[in-house]
Amino acid sequence: MILVRRLARPLIAAYFVKCGIDQVRRAKELAPQAEPVTDAVAGPLGLPGDPELLVRANGAAMAGAGALFALGRMPRLSALVMATTMAPTACAAHPFWTARDTERRAEELGAFLKHAGLLGAALLAAVDTAGKPGVTWRGKRLARDARRAAKVAAGQARHAATVSAKDVQLAVERLH
Repeated sequence: MILVRRLARPLIAAYFVKCGIDQVRRAKELAPQAEPVTDAVAGPLGLPGDPELLVRANGAAMAGAGALFALGRMPRLSALVMATTMAPTACAAHPFWTARDTERRAEELGAFLKHAGLLGAALLAAVDTAGKPGVTWRGKRLARDARRAAKVAAGQARHAATVSAKDVQLAVERLH
């Protein structure tokens, strides 16, 4: 499984790095095509309304996350960023729902589904714990261990109190 991850991560990440670099380099050219998506997300998310800036930022995040993912650095976080950046990219680059021509619509749908597949791969990678326990499991385990430790400590405190009480009682009896 480790070998599969070492091979799969760079393969998945390669497209994200290339696409991200293209977005950064060609932001001015891509901005008009991305404008419907940037207009839809900028306001609700409190982002600036400049499509060129948003395309460039999306590309930089995509390329950076792809590089980190390929290197196995912060793989779950970088995969989540890759997925987050792929969603607007797919919608902006391949709006198949606007195509009038049946052939053009089919081409755009195919390309959109390719992007959706990459988004799915990134989402799977984001939840892949690489055989290690996830945060939820670790939190539950930590809570269970804390409860056990508290019970042991309480039992030891009761025992120490009982022993101390008996020692005090013996000391009082010796005085009389």
